Amino acid sequence: MYTASSALIDALAVAGVSYIFANLGSDHPPIVEALAEARAQGRSVPALVTCPNEMVALSAAHGYAQVSGRAQMVLVHVECGTQALAGAVHNAAKGRVPVLILAGASPFTQEGELRGSRNEFIQWIQDVFDQRGLVRGYVRYDNELRSGRNITQMLHRALQFAYSEPKGPVYLMAAREVLEEEVPPRALPGFRAVAPAALAPADAAALARALAAAARPLVVTSYLGRNPAAVAELTRLARRLGAGVLESVPNCVNFATDDPLYQGNQWNEPVQNPALAAADLVLVVDSDVPWIPLLSRPDAAARIVHIDTDPIKQQMPLFDIGAEAMFRADAETALAQLNAALDALPLDEERVAERTDFWRTRHAARAAELLRREQPEGETITGAVLTARLRAALDENTLVLSEGISNYPTIIDHLRLSQPGTLFTSGGGSLGWNGGAAIGVKLARPEKTVWALTGDGSYMFSVPSSVHWMARQYRTPFLQVVYNNRGWKSPKLSMLAVHPDGFASRANAIGVEFDPPPDYGAIAAAAGGAFAAKVTRVSELDGAIAAALHAVRVEGRAAVLDVWLPPL
Repeated sequence: MYTASSALIDALAVAGVSYIFANLGSDHPPIVEALAEARAQGRSVPALVTCPNEMVALSAAHGYAQVSGRAQMVLVHVECGTQALAGAVHNAAKGRVPVLILAGASPFTQEGELRGSRNEFIQWIQDVFDQRGLVRGYVRYDNELRSGRNITQMLHRALQFAYSEPKGPVYLMAAREVLEEEVPPRALPGFRAVAPAALAPADAAALARALAAAARPLVVTSYLGRNPAAVAELTRLARRLGAGVLESVPNCVNFATDDPLYQGNQWNEPVQNPALAAADLVLVVDSDVPWIPLLSRPDAAARIVHIDTDPIKQQMPLFDIGAEAMFRADAETALAQLNAALDALPLDEERVAERTDFWRTRHAARAAELLRREQPEGETITGAVLTARLRAALDENTLVLSEGISNYPTIIDHLRLSQPGTLFTSGGGSLGWNGGAAIGVKLARPEKTVWALTGDGSYMFSVPSSVHWMARQYRTPFLQVVYNNRGWKSPKLSMLAVHPDGFASRANAIGVEFDPPPDYGAIAAAAGGAFAAKVTRVSELDGAIAAALHAVRVEGRAAVLDVWLPPL
């Protein structure tokens, strides 16, 4: 019998969905049956990946989409499973990652009126008034499937939202009666995302003239590098102008870190960024937080222009960077337009050379300071020393996921990655993404070596027992390095920023300490047979890294290095 669930899984296959990351419940029998029937008939359908935890499921789909560009499906159980998605929905929304979430719903009949009617007590308890409302503030589209007859249309409608800028997760829900409905097979419609937006020609020409005339043009970006083609256009623009490039809270590789025009990255450091202070024209491209005004901002006389697919930040209640002009445009498209406009202008090459020298001098001074920090003092392992040793083990086949939190800038600074598409963060602020994301990335790119660099707090948030069971079950080995400072350092830094001389600043403990910590490697070893090692001395680092990578690359199992940094 061909049911709505049969139509659903056929539509998923046509839409390029390879995996269903599933946490199954009493609302899913029609989908389980349809998958089994399709396999028995030899039809091509997505593979089902069992996920013992919903946040891990969505994080895996998140990671898969980040490296492949293709949305996968996350299947969860009614409102309970929807809530258990937890902060992963936030991460996918803020990271602009396309994901299709499908939740079941309690059956809407109770006396056998339709196939799928209620037959378990829990179905009364799990029936709530506004299940979709649990995630409505985070998804690009939400709807309830009310009939099997248009289920493919509804699926493709949701995916159209997921893939159109600003991209993000979408949410559908369906009761068993709908998913069990017998429907006629039909030709599957396709769907198209909205085409990338461009600058108006007059705006592109005016902005190009302004950039050419500026004394110290600076580009600020956070996530332009999600599209590697945009990085190429930015590189061309910066070198043509002699413009500096500054990353603010970078989510990926946006610009080559070894380029002399690169001016580093800024996070929460309570200092004025010198590149921002020096610029007289700041072009912000693809950034949610280009600077924190309380701590660092452009000069009051500087001109500011903002290009983004969502420059008004529709989901942010408070946002203003003082831009004189804001343009809703795709970064690659807009930068290509600016480059074309610059090619038509008579640029002053002496001025370009002077700008380039200005930024090169600052770049070299910064590089020297970073190198100094990488030199160990005795056997104490710092974040800089650890990351530099990891850099020595990097190869062109490695993809890095960073959830270092207080070590975010350290990881960016000392890995020195310059190839677009080799570094990823969640793009959001809910911790625990890295473990599930590593599984998704490995499924999408099995030929790659995947690293997940995480703080100890983020490691615990990631539900490592589920992550490492899945890593063994689905043969997705990866290296996980725990930057272990025995606590939540970021909340402590937040407290000190507001109350530097308060009572808490003098307290021995403020509720953020994990000391003594859990045995992080042992958790992974017990759950999934992972290689595990604790490293407390600099002299142990190189050997431990080599052994862990051997476990991943040769033995085909995950590895966890628990590296002890100075405590909070």
